[in-house]
Amino acid sequence: MPGRVCCCCAALRPRYKRLVDNIFPEDPKDGLVKADMEKLTFYAVSAPEKLDRIGAYLAERLSRDVVRHRYGYVLIAMEALDQLLMACHSQSIKPFVESFLHMVAKLLESGEPKLQILGTNSFVKFANIEEDTPSYHRRYDFFVSRFSAMCHSCDPDPEIQNGIRMAGIRGIQGVVRKAVNDELRATIWEPQHMDKIVPSLLFNMHKIEDVDSRIGPPSSPAAGVKEENPSMLAENCFRELLGRATYGNMNNAVRPVFAHLDHHRLWDPNEFAVSCFKIIMYSIQAQYSHHVIQEILGHLDVRKRDSPRVRAGIIQVLLEAVAIAAKGSIGPTVLEVFNTLLKHLRISVDFELGDRRSSAGSGTLSTSSKESDERIVQNAIIQTIGFFGSNLPDYQRSEIMMFIMSKVPVLGTTSKSLDPSNLGDLGTRRIQIMLLRSLLMVTSGYKGTTISNALPAPFLDPLLSPSLMEDSELRQLVLEILHNLIDRHDNRAKLRGIRIIPDVSDLKIKRDKISRQDVSFMKKHGQQLYRHIYLGCKEEDNVQKNFELLFTSLALTTIELANEEVVIDLIRLAIALQDVAIINEDNLPMFNRCGVMALVAAYLNFLSQMIAVPAFCQHVSKVIETRSVEAAYFLPETIFKEKCDLPKSLEKDEKDLFFLTNKIAESLGGSGYNVERLSVPYVPQVTDEDRLSRRKSIVDTVSIQVDILSGNSSEDKVDNTEEITFEALKKAIDNNGLEEQEKEKRRLVIEKFQKAPFEEIAAQCETKANMLHDRLAQILELTIRPPPSPSGTMTITSGHAHYHSVPVYEMKFPDLF
Repeated sequence: MPGRVCCCCAALRPRYKRLVDNIFPEDPKDGLVKADMEKLTFYAVSAPEKLDRIGAYLAERLSRDVVRHRYGYVLIAMEALDQLLMACHSQSIKPFVESFLHMVAKLLESGEPKLQILGTNSFVKFANIEEDTPSYHRRYDFFVSRFSAMCHSCDPDPEIQNGIRMAGIRGIQGVVRKAVNDELRATIWEPQHMDKIVPSLLFNMHKIEDVDSRIGPPSSPAAGVKEENPSMLAENCFRELLGRATYGNMNNAVRPVFAHLDHHRLWDPNEFAVSCFKIIMYSIQAQYSHHVIQEILGHLDVRKRDSPRVRAGIIQVLLEAVAIAAKGSIGPTVLEVFNTLLKHLRISVDFELGDRRSSAGSGTLSTSSKESDERIVQNAIIQTIGFFGSNLPDYQRSEIMMFIMSKVPVLGTTSKSLDPSNLGDLGTRRIQIMLLRSLLMVTSGYKGTTISNALPAPFLDPLLSPSLMEDSELRQLVLEILHNLIDRHDNRAKLRGIRIIPDVSDLKIKRDKISRQDVSFMKKHGQQLYRHIYLGCKEEDNVQKNFELLFTSLALTTIELANEEVVIDLIRLAIALQDVAIINEDNLPMFNRCGVMALVAAYLNFLSQMIAVPAFCQHVSKVIETRSVEAAYFLPETIFKEKCDLPKSLEKDEKDLFFLTNKIAESLGGSGYNVERLSVPYVPQVTDEDRLSRRKSIVDTVSIQVDILSGNSSEDKVDNTEEITFEALKKAIDNNGLEEQEKEKRRLVIEKFQKAPFEEIAAQCETKANMLHDRLAQILELTIRPPPSPSGTMTITSGHAHYHSVPVYEMKFPDLF
């Protein structure tokens, strides 16, 4: 019998060898001799110092049996080792473990699948044992390499292949558990180990057929079928590995994933890449999520020259990672994320325009597919930016809104990073639209406590700049962004579509009393909002959507920001828009003129019901009824149909079709409104934005006239328009004597400066400044002192009007223009 010796020799052998020999039966089929195994175990527990010798002797026997292919005795030896390992827990077990690991290594090195699986099972049992003291010299390099190689088994027999791969995965799982529980666990996270472990697991995970089963948070898999699947076993091991990763070794665990996806070209299509990073984001600790996002961004920089579909696949992975990270901790590098995405947006636009130029130069259309692929990249970046920003807290979202807005290029200026000088008009427009689309997504759902927080001046000014561009899509995006920020009670959906609303109360509008901060905001920036709505209505390329968004803007301003003063301003704005359509100084097409008239009708109908002044409602309703009979094209339900018969001209004398200022003033005055300012028509301010816009200068289209429309009655209309020209000013300062008529005119001018708001005075002076600058250059320092006049002193300096009681009339122009 193998292992048996004669009685004389046995008496001279050490006791531990005799005990070891006795556990092996004559026939290996009989298995381990349990009685003798109990004796060996008792001896090992009683004399732990002999454990290392027992282990060495067992290892010697096992090595000899492996070479001689006596696999039955190999199984018995490993069973004995396992039982001794489980029974002995003392410091002396360390040398025994070395013998044990040496025997496991022998089994793994053999080419017999059964022995490899046997050695793996023994190692897994050992990995589950908690040792009392750390081992400062033990390393698992060999086992990492061997188990990783087993994960890639290509045995022709599918059953053997799966068995070896599963054994390799379980071995890796055992190495991870043992190394992490060990005091020297940092060694397992070294790049040379992670570069073997992670790709081995991903290789087996990629073989799964149902990708959707791995996209959610980790769950406890049912025992049985799922555990017998190498893919599911690899996934569980991968989740466990990532769950044990800490701050210092997170990057080492994630970087091999990129190498595997690159090597196997799994970014296009990217279903497996998305599933991998979902597993990563759900498995790691939430506070480490930003590390993964940074790694994805870094890899995007590395692959920036790759095909558009590869870049789009990486960005899609980033979007999925951000979607999960947003629920936890995104980290301190928020601006870095957005800056990187905007940089790649610019790169994509450059590629697209470069392909288009090369295609135009060669006269072929071969690059059309590349352009469409770049659009996929750009849309993916926009979605990522929008989703990322919309999931940030409000204080961070405000910063991101400012950051994105600072990157929007404006023709005539240079942006901080997205310089449009090399893009041309087409590239600049592309970036403008994409950034505004991403900003629209960021602002979605934003609820500022006050409007000044949602629309601070450094954000409002650049936001409204694109609304002056000759691009209807840009203007639409700006208005939609404004709606997101102004609408704090989710009323926008109720106002969708421009129409005559029969009963506004049916909409169940939600509103709060306007706060002091909002009142202050409208005093500072209200004229700016009115101006952009006014100019937006005068654009020739307006379509139905533009008018719908302009109506929503007026309605939301009324709901969220309107007190009595703002209501008067909005009515003045509506009447001014009506005059734009009637007078038509801008030569607008008839559709636009009718569209403006319909917009005014829809808004005044809404406003009259919101402020609930019966006389005002009656006047508006009467005009709408008259239009429905005589001029239906002035109503939104008719003009915005696909086919609408447009009039050839608009008759200015058809007063029943128009909203009259005197009627509105009379109806509101009876309800306590201060209607004096209704007599002064609305004139928009002129700002530097007009020089940056691609539209006709407002200086050329807005006349500086102070119109008093108090005589605008139903019988006849008295024109009290005073045009301030160079000749009028010259007569006003004539020192040759003034007649009574000139005195009356001067008194009216003074009265206008006293009652009109400062914003209007400044707007009038600034508008006329560019036209009169050359003609008044010779009299800027001229001071005229006429005879004393009872009307007092009027001094105009730097655009301000002051009225003094001294009996001298003095008009100075040193700084007016």
